[in-house]
Amino acid sequence: MKRADHERLRWRCRRGLLELDLVLERFLERHAAGMTDAEAASLARLLDYPDNDLWEVVSGRSEQYDPALEGIVWKLRST
Repeated sequence: MKRADHERLRWRCRRGLLELDLVLERFLERHAAGMTDAEAASLARLLDYPDNDLWEVVSGRSEQYDPALEGIVWKLRST
């Protein structure tokens, strides 16, 4: 992933919910360097979700997301 794309994702990971901020920051610290372009695109799509909906998905309380995002959701949940 290009550095500019990495920085753009990092900026988009800044959210209004502290819990979400912490999970997304930890995720990027662990996985950004090895993230494929497809994973980055999936994360970008997931970041289009409103904060509360995204938190429900990331925390495992909701399965209401596009099945094409399953891989990135699994990685976020395991972080």
